[in-house]
Amino acid sequence: MPVGRDGWFDGGKPIKVDGGLKARSQRGSIGSSWWSRRFIDELERVCDKGRLSRGRAYARAGQVLSIDLAPGSVAARVQGSRPKPYEVTIGIEAYDESRWATVERSIAEQAVYRAKLLAGEMPTEIEELFAALGLDLFPRDLDMECSCPDWGFPCKHLSAVLYLLAESFDDDPFLVLAWRGRTREQLLGSLAGDPAGADPLRVADVPFADRLADFYAPGATAHRPERRP
Repeated sequence: MPVGRDGWFDGGKPIKVDGGLKARSQRGSIGSSWWSRRFIDELERVCDKGRLSRGRAYARAGQVLSIDLAPGSVAARVQGSRPKPYEVTIGIEAYDESRWATVERSIAEQAVYRAKLLAGEMPTEIEELFAALGLDLFPRDLDMECSCPDWGFPCKHLSAVLYLLAESFDDDPFLVLAWRGRTREQLLGSLAGDPAGADPLRVADVPFADRLADFYAPGATAHRPERRP
């Protein structure tokens, strides 16, 4: 088994991919909003810096073939140096209905938070609101696996997927909540006094609703094609 200078598995140069999911940020840090940076801060706190750096390179090169999302989980395929793409899975805890009901009551009691969310904004204070209820908004622990032979944690394939996931949070901060088990339509419907959620016929009127509508669908990816008129 070939080993690189820093002790990790070195499988050679990755096979180039046409049409892979490619990070929009091609230099510097990935993630521009406070919510995507908080997610990346958690990663950089616990993960190997070298593997994260190689993961950024994979994300920018478009080596990630797909990212399928569901409440509490992410499944992805990443092209490495071997012909068969590696299978990546990332799991977090998705909160149940009782805990989400508690979160929604707490938000409703804070007029400013409620107003910002209904306006499509993600208030920075929402992380503190979750913490006061004994819940994490951003995952401190990730259950991660990759089919590659690298024993490091996380490997560059996992890191690439994590960075693309963080970048998708820039597109739509409500994906952070959806990953925890609450879609934008469900949350805003509850805050607006409609527990059943938004009218599905009006989903197209909600910014980034295409991503949220696709969040639970098989084959959905973090990067969706631009909506055409």
